[in-house]
Amino acid sequence: MATSLSEINVVPLVDVMLVLLVIFMVTAPMMQQGLNVNLPQARRADPLNSQPVYVTIPADFQQRGFVQIGEDQVRLEALHERVRQAILPREDKSLFVRVDASVTAQDIYTVIDELKRAGVERIGLAAQPKQGR
Repeated sequence: MATSLSEINVVPLVDVMLVLLVIFMVTAPMMQQGLNVNLPQARRADPLNSQPVYVTIPADFQQRGFVQIGEDQVRLEALHERVRQAILPREDKSLFVRVDASVTAQDIYTVIDELKRAGVERIGLAAQPKQGR
């Protein structure tokens, strides 16, 4: 009378898993390596402008109608042209919007519409981390 073996032999499974683990450990660092590029040199290379452009919507935006580009105050009607001038020479057509916590969502969308009309491709909303828990 033959008895059936009801246990699973896991030794071959463990062997295969260890081989796969070693393969991934060896190949993973090679996949994350970038290309080595020797950049050309120029005497009159323009420096990269990596300073982000900030548009600030203050708490009194609804009463006064002013926003701030960097340190300059600008009326909403002139925002389109001033932002276009600020991002025109840049390759990166993105900027950050800082908003006072008391500003309404409609005011934020009004400013974002003007920024999009000026040619801004990406808009980031700047926030401050919460203090405490």
